[in-house]
Amino acid sequence: MRIEHVAFNISDPTAAADWYTKHLGMRVVRSFGPPNHAYFIADSSGQTMIEIYCNPKAVVPYYGALDPLVMHLAFVVDDVRSTSDRLLKAGAIAVGRITIADNGDHFAMLRDPWGFPIQLVKRAVPMA
Repeated sequence: MRIEHVAFNISDPTAAADWYTKHLGMRVVRSFGPPNHAYFIADSSGQTMIEIYCNPKAVVPYYGALDPLVMHLAFVVDDVRSTSDRLLKAGAIAVGRITIADNGDHFAMLRDPWGFPIQLVKRAVPMA
């Protein structure tokens, strides 16, 4: 068994799908129009997907008030600082500073333009 996708109800999935594909190197695998405007977007490996949509049957959480330690979407990057700088210029918001853990892992916590928590990570020793 493997995970196919994780889904998030967000306020503007069309704009978010555009931002994620343009700035995070993801690609739309499948999409649906009204009423939910769902987008299945895959990472660069093509093995991991998220679904973003806006379903009026459920409340869209205010992700901007959610502590990123409760939930975040993590991306492996080659250079945390340069990727963070690039995403900040594209509308992301920094949450704290770049940190280096005792084991040598580098982290940055950001929010996408809709407040959703995104973590950038470069592992000293890759986990997968």
